[in-house]
Amino acid sequence: MADPTDVQTLYRELLNSWNMKDAVRFGELFTDDGMMVGFDGTEVESRASIIEHLAGIFADHQPASYVAKVREIRPLGSGAALLRSVAGMVPPGASDIKPEVNAVQALVAVAINDGWRIAHFQSTPAALHGRPDAVEALTAELRSVLHEGGGVA
Repeated sequence: MADPTDVQTLYRELLNSWNMKDAVRFGELFTDDGMMVGFDGTEVESRASIIEHLAGIFADHQPASYVAKVREIRPLGSGAALLRSVAGMVPPGASDIKPEVNAVQALVAVAINDGWRIAHFQSTPAALHGRPDAVEALTAELRSVLHEGGGVA
């Protein structure tokens, strides 16, 4: 079995697949019965459904690219791990994060024969209602990742 820190690599591959608008690669990172909860609350169950769902999004839209920072990787026993992160998005043609779509993300990974796969991924808006200082601090944290080369830190 892989080391639980390999979960960060799995997460990086997930966001890179999104940023490259590669629905197939994104979906292949999930278990067959994996589930995703999108930013708008859409629930998508199964690897095949995730691929189909994202293929439609990528065909019709030019989504923003992710920049993220991993906050924690916590083992959940011998064959599972939880990754918690924060993420920002850079709209197409822009060079800065759009604070209104900052998110808190969680990923549950399970170890299978050929490495780690995603059992559950969720992206929740980080609106932080009534706390503009918290929004500003999160955006500044994500901008530091962006200015260090983007991607996942």
